[in-house]
Amino acid sequence: MSAVLAAVDLTPFNTLALPGRAAAYLKITDPGQLTVEALQDTRRFVLGGGSNLVLRGDFDGLLLHMAIGGRRLLREDAEAWYIEAGAGENWHGFVQWTLEQGWPGLENLALIPGSVGAAPIQNIGAYGLEVGERIHSLQVWDFKKKALITVDRKGCHFGYRDSVFKQHGWHTDGRMVIVSVVFRLPKAWQANCRYHDVAEELAARGIADPAPRDIAEAIVAIRQRKLPDPAKLPNVGSFFQNPVVSRDKCAALLAIHPDMPRYPQNDGRTKLAAGWLIEQAGWKGRDLGPVGMYEEQALVLVNRGGATGSDVERTMQAVQEAVRDGFGVELIPEPVFL
Repeated sequence: MSAVLAAVDLTPFNTLALPGRAAAYLKITDPGQLTVEALQDTRRFVLGGGSNLVLRGDFDGLLLHMAIGGRRLLREDAEAWYIEAGAGENWHGFVQWTLEQGWPGLENLALIPGSVGAAPIQNIGAYGLEVGERIHSLQVWDFKKKALITVDRKGCHFGYRDSVFKQHGWHTDGRMVIVSVVFRLPKAWQANCRYHDVAEELAARGIADPAPRDIAEAIVAIRQRKLPDPAKLPNVGSFFQNPVVSRDKCAALLAIHPDMPRYPQNDGRTKLAAGWLIEQAGWKGRDLGPVGMYEEQALVLVNRGGATGSDVERTMQAVQEAVRDGFGVELIPEPVFL
């Protein structure tokens, strides 16, 4: 098993490439490491792929870097396959593997960066699918109970980019550590191509009746065009959540901006496109010091080089203020701040 290391540089472990050090660092490759008594009474933070993290500087506690691997068909019945994956598995690699095995259902979430264990915390979603729709249960180490527990889908309290782990702060205070995830992939598969970008990409490829892999490849192509490679231009993907507003607020905005993109929700509210709001507010391709909003996709905040967590927060707040002043809408950041 890995040993606890001191004063570890965290720059390589966050895709925004922000500087910072962890006072103590432990790579978790086996759930048994979490039971060690020395880990129980210390400040902790659990790190996955670092693709949803804004590092404010040094962290004076113990950083647990999740690297538990493994993936397998747990069981199947007449209706679904149940697939288990270790929390440290790369998310996109896992999606590709399920498709290779002939188990579709996650293809709309292809090329989202990060790890399997982080996916439920954020309830990652894209192109008409949220991961919570495919999760059956989680295996979680609870530091308070000092036990490995099972949390079913209902217990996760999934919402838009939300889960019980965010609602109670369990992911930031290190009380709960997701060890593995079980996915339920229905055998009665249906293509999910209702997003215009996906339908347009498939049409351009001459595909009228797409298979799961066709959808995955189309979405990979779309994301590669829209989003910069973090290895070349550091970023965390979409930086802000798409805001959800009341029916009256949407109507008031439409009276002024009739072409405003909007997506009606089941509860009567309307989801707006944060990227469109940011672009209309004049921030697409605009920088504030070493940090700015990407010129190809206004929703993506990028580190042009040498940025710190303070630089990111300053740009974030400037964008929020511009959208608030222009539209009366509050933008909520997606990443975790440490």
